Amino acid sequence: QVQLVVSGGGLVQAGGSLRLSCAASGRIFSSYRMGWFRQAPGKEREFVAHINWLGDSTYYTASVKGRFTISRDNAKNTVYLQMNNLKPEDTAVYYCATDPTSTGTYEYWGQGTQVTVSS
Repeated sequence: QVQLVVSGGGLVQAGGSLRLSCAASGRIFSSYRMGWFRQAPGKEREFVAHINWLGDSTYYTASVKGRFTISRDNAKNTVYLQMNNLKPEDTAVYYCATDPTSTGTYEYWGQGTQVTVSS
């Protein structure tokens, strides 16, 4: 089993930056594709970004491309989401998750962290 602990959320003004961290323990983290998701109030959870196990392949949803960067440090069992030029519409609870088979089936989820962007 994998445990994921998410941290780094907070309140920031529009145009500001935050970096989220997702620390993993348990099974072999370094072999898993990892993803970030978010859920805004009253909306369904949406995909934000994912990164392959090696860290050399990433994919972003269109609304964050060019502003967010996903990365990972397998030595630290941690995946990051650097969020720059934040907008009020980025306000959501952010989650990380594991995709062990790299098929888009996310198995384990972190507890989420609130990101609030004020205008």
